[in-house]
Amino acid sequence: MAEEVTQKQVTLTREAEGVYVARNPAGAEYRFGYNVDGALSAVELLMVAIAGCSATDLDMMTSRRAEPTRFDVTTTADKVGGSTPAILRDIDVAFDVAFPEGPDGDKARARVAAALKSAEERTCTVSRTVVHGADVTLREV
Repeated sequence: MAEEVTQKQVTLTREAEGVYVARNPAGAEYRFGYNVDGALSAVELLMVAIAGCSATDLDMMTSRRAEPTRFDVTTTADKVGGSTPAILRDIDVAFDVAFPEGPDGDKARARVAAALKSAEERTCTVSRTVVHGADVTLREV
């Protein structure tokens, strides 16, 4: 199968020290930063992106069979800094999902492991990028 490339873009605007607004070309916005009360930090957004991408895959593969009665995802990681370059290590994404009793719920439950494996090995762009590493260029224009 031929490689398919689609360019993605977001912009970021500084509103104040530690306050940023991210926008996509469709106009969606998200305010975040270290000086925004009640907002997520950039590191937390990375963790959310990993969870969200994988959750989307799981949701698509299971909710066709049955609507979940519980669908919670918790991401934990160790942030390492100090004298070493700042990174996250040991990222763990835990899915707590439940489906109703009965044949449809059984079909959904039977898909959970396969959906998570697919997300981990193939379909979750975010976690696969983190695991495999992508070149990141920071440049001035």
